[in-house]
Amino acid sequence: MERTVVKIENLVKRYGDLVALDHLSLDIQEGEVFGLLGPNGSGKTTTINCLLSLLSFDKGNIEIFGKKMTPVSYDIKKEIGVIMQNVAVFKELTVYENIDYFCGLYITDKVKRKQYVEEAVSFVGLEDFLKFHPKKLSGGLLRRLNIACGIAHKPRLIILDEPTVAVDPQSRNKILEGIAELNRNGATIIYTSHYMEEVEQLCTRIAIMDKGYKIAEGTKDELKRMIKNTETVSIEILGLSPETRAQIAALPHVYNTAYDGEKLTVYCSGGKHNLIRILDILQKQDLSFGRVYSELPTLNDVFLEITGKALRDKED
Repeated sequence: MERTVVKIENLVKRYGDLVALDHLSLDIQEGEVFGLLGPNGSGKTTTINCLLSLLSFDKGNIEIFGKKMTPVSYDIKKEIGVIMQNVAVFKELTVYENIDYFCGLYITDKVKRKQYVEEAVSFVGLEDFLKFHPKKLSGGLLRRLNIACGIAHKPRLIILDEPTVAVDPQSRNKILEGIAELNRNGATIIYTSHYMEEVEQLCTRIAIMDKGYKIAEGTKDELKRMIKNTETVSIEILGLSPETRAQIAALPHVYNTAYDGEKLTVYCSGGKHNLIRILDILQKQDLSFGRVYSELPTLNDVFLEITGKALRDKED
């Protein structure tokens, strides 16, 4: 039986005349990796801050683990780990001391805390850097330290806000593998990112926000079925005539085409044999072409079609 870990009902947050959150409702179930997506200014960060009771709100209700969340809900807060985009560690402390300090905010038993700190160090792979101060760490290692500080006390709910911004590919893979392992070990995760491939890889369910509204929600496959585009066919071809392009545009299920003189792009909605029909037209006219590839819609396609905006690597 599914248990609701986070329940947000009709949340409204205003800044003067600006409505940052407009009757937002979300249900996040135990064991999910829940992706929270939106362009800059959509309200993602405001949602997280309200969820953590760092911000007051004008209307609505927030429950975590079945209890009403308030600024003094310390019994709930000790079960939450937060890793924000901006690294929050103490420059004066070493790697080990930082993790020990943040773990100690929740775990008072010294033996248990030592065990938890060592497990967090091992989990993020910082064994060789325990005596380093943060300024000596690379960007990727600093992100790993930030994560270790947020998860050392073994929280049941983990909020990760852009955890892989500006890190090298090796560190990014290490972080993503770690997040998946945290989830396998029982943590419910709220994940925000501007990298759609990360969301596709990690998230079991996704909500897309814009201007404080939740405009779409579902699994990645459910979201992809909401948009018009079901297949994009690209063909490298020179000298394609307007007449031939018009023939292709008239095919069943083709709703748009684009041609830049070197590559033809055909956008399809539905149908199972779009590529075969397109190639048939080219072959009948004895036209030479290069690389051909067909792509199914991605989350980025969903995001662009639903919001009409591109994601940028900035905080909202």
